[in-house]
Amino acid sequence: MSELITDRLLLRQWKDSDYEPYAALNADPAVMEHFPNVMTRAESDAMVDRVKAALDELGFGLWAVEVRESGQFIGFIGLSVPTFDAPFLPGVEVGWRLAKDAWGKGYATEGARAALAYGFGEAGLDEVLSFTATTNKPSQRVMERIGMTHDEAGDFDHPRLPDGHRLQRHVLYRITRAQWEAAQ
Repeated sequence: MSELITDRLLLRQWKDSDYEPYAALNADPAVMEHFPNVMTRAESDAMVDRVKAALDELGFGLWAVEVRESGQFIGFIGLSVPTFDAPFLPGVEVGWRLAKDAWGKGYATEGARAALAYGFGEAGLDEVLSFTATTNKPSQRVMERIGMTHDEAGDFDHPRLPDGHRLQRHVLYRITRAQWEAAQ
């Protein structure tokens, strides 16, 4: 499994010491505003277990992120394979979830760029997707900063959310290897 190093971040495999701060992050209503619910400790721990297994299996995934200067764990950034049914799938998604005190520092953008470089380089991907609820403007701005383009025709109702749910409608962003390489 690869580690990714940026100017300020280390994207790495998860450690046992990450479970507690990750559970706190997932229990924060501000962090989880654009998700259906906050997560219980058991749900959060189970997610980390799944993420660790995917990293081991695929060689990429949702890396744990720490600030290099301090060693502070701040969340995850990385690549994942969505497991729901949608017209634009199968595919690989770039995504992030950071603790509130890490917001506004450019960490999501910096880490997502590293994840894309890995995806289009070592992982050999031809395209990477990203999606979020229409209300999640901060994540949409990150998608745009990393060179992704909004595919309005691909916007969709998330199949895991009930009809009429406030977060059901999602926007879809895309970037191809050629677009990534042209921007480098």
